[in-house]
Amino acid sequence: MANRARGETTLEIGGVTHTLCLTLGALAEIEALFEDGVRVDARNLVTVLGVLLRGGGSTLTEAELRAAPLDPLAAAAAISTCFETAL
Repeated sequence: MANRARGETTLEIGGVTHTLCLTLGALAEIEALFEDGVRVDARNLVTVLGVLLRGGGSTLTEAELRAAPLDPLAAAAAISTCFETAL
C-alpha cells in the first residue's frame, strides 16, 4: 500500500502492484537525465518510471519494464501523482 505522506503511489504492471516513490536519489537521477536539455519522450518516460519504481523498492530492470505489458495512460498518471504527492 502506498504511503502518500512519503510521496508514494502505485502502478500495476503485469498483474503486480508496484510502488513508485520520488526519493532524493530518484530526483537526482531524473535531474541528471534531463540536465542536457533532453526532450521528454516515451523512452525517457519509461526511464523516469524505472527511477521512481526503484525509489519505491522495485527491482525491475529497465529492460524488463520495457518488455512488460504497460498501460501508458496509467503509467503517465502514476508518474504525475508521484510528483504531485511529493510536493
